[in-house]
Amino acid sequence: MLNVFLVSGSTTKRAGEMANAALAQFPNSSVNIIRCKKIRTANQVRAVVEEARVANALILHTLVAEDTRRAMSSATHAHGVDAVDLLGPVLDQLASHLKLTAVGKPGLLAQTEEARSRKIEAVEFAFRHDDGQNMDDLNRAEVVLVGVSRSMKTPTSLYLAYRGWFAANVPMVPQISLPAPLLAVPFNRVFYLHMAADRLLELRRARAERDGIPLEGYASIDALRDELRFAERTSLERRWRKINVTGKSVEEVSREIILLATPAGSAKEESES
Repeated sequence: MLNVFLVSGSTTKRAGEMANAALAQFPNSSVNIIRCKKIRTANQVRAVVEEARVANALILHTLVAEDTRRAMSSATHAHGVDAVDLLGPVLDQLASHLKLTAVGKPGLLAQTEEARSRKIEAVEFAFRHDDGQNMDDLNRAEVVLVGVSRSMKTPTSLYLAYRGWFAANVPMVPQISLPAPLLAVPFNRVFYLHMAADRLLELRRARAERDGIPLEGYASIDALRDELRFAERTSLERRWRKINVTGKSVEEVSREIILLATPAGSAKEESES
């Protein structure tokens, strides 16, 4: 039986796929795969090479950091262990043709795929939790936007979702009690979107004309001010953070929310900068 060590600075997923593609050409072979993940220092490389020497194994690796690649080459030559650099030649050729230097950071592909997957899930979450829908799992939301009708809740939650945030939005209506799942969300995750009455009135009248909604109640200044007083009072009682969205773009509002919702110095904050 042949022992094959798959060595990677990340997950060995790519090395495994490449090894399986090659081994498919040897259907009757007997191979034992040993996975060595997150090998990121020269000492770790040397330890793996020593294990491979004892096991009389072949090493297939996808190391991208220059120091670990050098350590692998040096150690395998010193101990007479056969090793195949699966990515090195590709990196060298790309660097030559692009006239650039590879960053040599392990796990970048996995991070990119994880971010893409998260973004898709976040967008689905935002659509499912638009306008107070599907409150049963509201606790999964990283950000919950509240406010009266036409206060930019939906476009802001979708913009945040496209940036990878799990965002939901819930309308605030004086005659309707706030749902229990919303009240259970930690106050620092809830953002009250406030808009000046005159601007809100413009938006509501435009919608009323477009959709045939009676102006009375929905687009009357007195009713609107009552709604805003209710929303303001409730947000103060619940200690929800207030964002004045008057005259601002969705991007500007989202940026404010991201800055407030992200712990200082976290990786998420850095990814949004």
